[in-house]
Amino acid sequence: MPAQVEFDTIPQLFRRLCKRYHGQDRPMLRHKERGEGWHDHTWEEVEARAEALAGALHQSGIRKGDRVALLSENRPEWAVTDFGAQLIGGVNVSIYTSLPPSKVGYILRDSGAKACVVSVPVQRKKIEEIADECPELETVIVMSELPDDPPSYMMHWEEALATGRDYWDAHEAELNALTDEVTPDDPSALIYTSGTTGEPKGVILTNRNFCSNVKAALQRVPFGEDDHHLSFLPLAHAFERTAGHIAVLAAGATISYAESVEAVSQNLKEVQPTVMISVPRMFEKVYNRVTKKVGEGGAVKQKLFEWAVRTGEKHAEAEQNGGAGPFLKAQKAVAHRLVFSTLHEKLGGNLRFAVSGGAALPEDIGTFFQAAGVTIVEGYGLTETAPVLSVNPLDAPRYGTVGHILPGVSVAIQSLESEERIAEVNGNDYPTRPTTEEGEILVKGPNVMKGYWERPEETRAAFDPDGWYHTGDVGRFDDGYLKITDRIKHMIVSRGGKNIYPGPIEETFKTKAWIDQVIVIGEDRPFLSALVVPDFESLRMRARDHGIDESAYSDDELIEHDDVQDAIDQVFTEFNREAAAHEKIRNFRLLAEPFTVEDGTLTPTLKLRRNVITERYADRIDAMYEEFGQ
Repeated sequence: MPAQVEFDTIPQLFRRLCKRYHGQDRPMLRHKERGEGWHDHTWEEVEARAEALAGALHQSGIRKGDRVALLSENRPEWAVTDFGAQLIGGVNVSIYTSLPPSKVGYILRDSGAKACVVSVPVQRKKIEEIADECPELETVIVMSELPDDPPSYMMHWEEALATGRDYWDAHEAELNALTDEVTPDDPSALIYTSGTTGEPKGVILTNRNFCSNVKAALQRVPFGEDDHHLSFLPLAHAFERTAGHIAVLAAGATISYAESVEAVSQNLKEVQPTVMISVPRMFEKVYNRVTKKVGEGGAVKQKLFEWAVRTGEKHAEAEQNGGAGPFLKAQKAVAHRLVFSTLHEKLGGNLRFAVSGGAALPEDIGTFFQAAGVTIVEGYGLTETAPVLSVNPLDAPRYGTVGHILPGVSVAIQSLESEERIAEVNGNDYPTRPTTEEGEILVKGPNVMKGYWERPEETRAAFDPDGWYHTGDVGRFDDGYLKITDRIKHMIVSRGGKNIYPGPIEETFKTKAWIDQVIVIGEDRPFLSALVVPDFESLRMRARDHGIDESAYSDDELIEHDDVQDAIDQVFTEFNREAAAHEKIRNFRLLAEPFTVEDGTLTPTLKLRRNVITERYADRIDAMYEEFGQ
């Protein structure tokens, strides 16, 4: 569906949407206050607050092109700050709340942010800790309580809005003119890559980048005015910012902000969203909980579940090929009532479809949810491409791929053995594509970044002489659908000279019993090994079934138990039967502690920081190879 208004810049989009919905008392944003339920924020209210915030920023010295940092969880104030800063030509620099003070300070210094809007005390304290190291930072606006003796540069959110409102009213014509002066090629945001290696880089995304990407995405993903989105992925990430913020609002839909990631399951039931935007990890967890519960239910329940999944798969296939017949529709209705209705209730009971991005969605997960009546539309992109490059069609998703290229975007596949481009496809050719061999994915289009902030050499290195942006991802076209194989920089070169991509191997274990997280090891080693974080809930249940008093063991002790080791060993044995010789996992170690954002082993978007993990567990990795005399 197209956007509700025409637009070429983000402030233009915001203003025109506010005008469209003026006087309708229509909720734009919603949030929940403890003990008080959900609160609506209408378009008029958000516009008035954005103007007030813009006034406060301009009064403090923010001018066109100045960077305004935003260190906050998803909440209405995030959107107010984003739109308020951009009304006067400011550039949003959003920072992940999971980052430690040192990383926050690095981004503030690197971006040269002159102002920072910060949320809760734990985030405010990060700013206080590093403010002296950020000479260009002049103004800090705090959404929650101020410290007892606040520094002169710090003011409360409500004070900023009050003084900013007066300033806006006194300079309205001048400030409105600044909105009109924002051009498509002006920067809208600096989004810092989460940095699986090295320091993060600031990606310069212009108004054209975002606006073209949103317009193209809305031709493929049918968000509409009646939709309702529960936002819980961090808005500091390009995926949620474009899809779950700009695109949803451009469609005229409503956004509710989850209280926290931990509260998402409860908030889903309360909000009853019609669309969901998530990363694969959430769908994997739901799937694993469902299958685990089925496994506890005995043979009859398992057979009913298997029948329901088969029925759902047949129904989905029939719907994509002319429509299901009356008998199959009746069977699907029974399967829903007896098996899948509980899953729908957990997702709010009102979901039209879900969107997955940020990482690869395992094929088994997508197929299961579609069989259950929840179609997941998987897309693909990078921060540098604002971010969406491709998306699966809602009426014909092909799991294991990332769908068709967006209109206006061109993708080429370049041979890994040479610089020859072996395929070149433009999204306007949708849906006809060639099938090609595998290679690096190259991109051109209005959504491709302007460059890396103050890194001209790295910007030049990212583009070839013909203007193609090199993604570093490997893929191919499969009957019109783009399929991602892995990232070049993640490629393992074994001691025998074999090139191995760990991503697809790791994906196969995401739906395996007893395993929660896994990383494949093997760079310059004679064979592959793995570090595994078990699913302790399932393992403990298995231990009880095997007559083991699991309550007598800590997690560290449980992973050393012979029964647990045998269970994981069996998973790898089954995998190795079908794997190519160079892709077999020949040894493993179990870890009691999961990989997390907080301990630095995951990025804020839940990707493995491979170099951090291999360095932290170097002794255990070495021990796996020493067992084989290597």
